[in-house]
Amino acid sequence: MPQDLATPPAEPYAPALPPRYDDQWIGGRWTASDADSRLVVTDPATEQTLATVPAGTPRDADLAVRAAAAAFPGWAATPVRERAGLLRRVVEGLERRAGEFARTITSEVGAPTRMALQTQVGLAVGMAAHCVETAASHTFEERVGHSLVVREAAGVAACITPWNVPLLLTVQKLLPALAAGCTVVHKPSELTPLHARLLAEVFAEADLPPGVVNMAVGTGDTLGTALVAHPLVDVVSLTGSTRAGRRVSALGADGVKRIHLELGGKNASLVLDDADLQAAVGATVDQVLFNTGQTCLQWSRLLVPRERQDEAVEIAGRIMDGYVTGDPRDPATDLGPLVSAAAHARVGEYVRRGETEGGARLVRGGAGRPDGLDTGYYVRPTIFADVDPLTTIGQEEIFGPVLCVIPYDDEDQAVRIVNGTRYGLHGAVWSGEDARAERVARRFRTGLVDVNGGSFNPAAPFGGFKQSGIGRECGAAGLEAFLETKSMQLPQAPGGRVVGPRLRATAPAVDNGQERNDA
Repeated sequence: MPQDLATPPAEPYAPALPPRYDDQWIGGRWTASDADSRLVVTDPATEQTLATVPAGTPRDADLAVRAAAAAFPGWAATPVRERAGLLRRVVEGLERRAGEFARTITSEVGAPTRMALQTQVGLAVGMAAHCVETAASHTFEERVGHSLVVREAAGVAACITPWNVPLLLTVQKLLPALAAGCTVVHKPSELTPLHARLLAEVFAEADLPPGVVNMAVGTGDTLGTALVAHPLVDVVSLTGSTRAGRRVSALGADGVKRIHLELGGKNASLVLDDADLQAAVGATVDQVLFNTGQTCLQWSRLLVPRERQDEAVEIAGRIMDGYVTGDPRDPATDLGPLVSAAAHARVGEYVRRGETEGGARLVRGGAGRPDGLDTGYYVRPTIFADVDPLTTIGQEEIFGPVLCVIPYDDEDQAVRIVNGTRYGLHGAVWSGEDARAERVARRFRTGLVDVNGGSFNPAAPFGGFKQSGIGRECGAAGLEAFLETKSMQLPQAPGGRVVGPRLRATAPAVDNGQERNDA
């Protein structure tokens, strides 16, 4: 039909402007930030702006910490069963909005949507549920002789989380902290703040009291520094780089704060001479390519008997060739882009150093973008063979899809290579005999070792040795990270020794297993 001349013509199509967010989640409401600068959130697949957010300020940090401190007495005094009930609503909210979280993580991180839903979000939901059940069954007090030992919330917790597996690593901190009775200020990575805004909405929908959970976006140098140094923050929990861990440790030392750090790794997958090479190499390649190599747990070093190196390299290359790199929103995609231009440049520089430094042989991939992917922060999956374990690529965390194959001559040499970096986070051992693999795993100086493909256990403690971190997350250990221990010395039963007021005023009663002369 002809258009009615009285009806104005339709406006030409114009793409919507990226959302602009000007607020932080503080005290149970969205609160305007006083930031005069902004952070751009970029889609790593398209290099287009997704949104802009405030570059959080010390004032934002102060408001968030004070809100958490004000909410702490009431939340800490809430019975554990009641806290657990409220946190189960959070789990339900995560489940209900799983698709929304997955799409957001695909946009922010570049994780393929299928993997984002199944792993990034799916594991986060499972971790959240496990944290709640751990708290519900945890022993918060016990009798030790004539003392009552009580585990109480440590106070206000500043939780600083990374961009690579953002929802899972946030849940891994926030849920135990809240279950323990702490109140929280969450600082997500400035690269991936949009999932954190969704998470704040989930907490709001669960009706947690105002101020129990607060979220502020900003850079580590400004907002992160202000949070760690704030006198009302009692606990700092960081997942990030070793460099960031050093900075947080130094800042927190002035206030003698409790510091928990989960940092980097240069993890090894050790294939012993009696192992199923196909299975071990296949699992290692799958793991090193997860999230385009952007995980602290990746087995970036593959150790194989020298006489089997060529076979291992052939298997690894064949498996890598089966991975599809491309648009993370395409269901056929296995590998998306790296998270940012800076990450793209860093990984490329490591690959170039591997090619030019000596002590390694490039056998697949290399620096530069994959063919046909000129937009987006894509890289080529890469394999180096004959890697000298003391080279740069054999020692430093690359955080990209780069596998270093290191040949060894005997078991003792292999273990020395495994332990020969400043890190000690994760590792794997493969053998035809479980008992042998376990024996070798005991020699690893790492916090987590997979034995013949053993799967991740959220009930077991997770953390690193050496410069991979301080403290443990997950399970009961993750809950204890946010608890302080108080001993109350109770009156003894009639006929027992009683310490009178005079002795209390002059010296503490000491029970060292011997009778005091003045008792």
